[in-house]
Amino acid sequence: MPTRTARTAWNGDLQKGSGQVELTSSGRGTFDVSFPKRAADDAGGTTSPEELIAAAHSSCYAMQLSALIGEAGGTPQSLEVTADVSLGPDPAGGFRLTGIALKVRGEVEGLDADGFTKAAQDAKASCPVNKALTGVEITLDAALES
Repeated sequence: MPTRTARTAWNGDLQKGSGQVELTSSGRGTFDVSFPKRAADDAGGTTSPEELIAAAHSSCYAMQLSALIGEAGGTPQSLEVTADVSLGPDPAGGFRLTGIALKVRGEVEGLDADGFTKAAQDAKASCPVNKALTGVEITLDAALES
């Protein structure tokens, strides 16, 4: 399997510095980062490690769920996945990820609500990004839509 790469160039100290994250492998973009905007309610057009983790988690989870729905005999028509990644204080000092809330809504042929819920829970347990985030509380809200 391939390795993917991102690169960050940072200038200055934590409070006044800033940087740019480059999606090197895909060449699809370069995004501004700064700690004050990371910790603010309004990101002001700047991304953060938490948003990038949310993107990785939601896309990985959608792929895994799609595969498991197929294995269960269903056909996913559409899956909408959001991942809310929270940053907060670490009791040991500094900051840490305090939780991730996954939400999925799906339109699926060939599976009932129980089958969808089982696939959604199994995807949560087996998604590679989810596995990498061991130690972070991850919740799931899954619902089949008609």
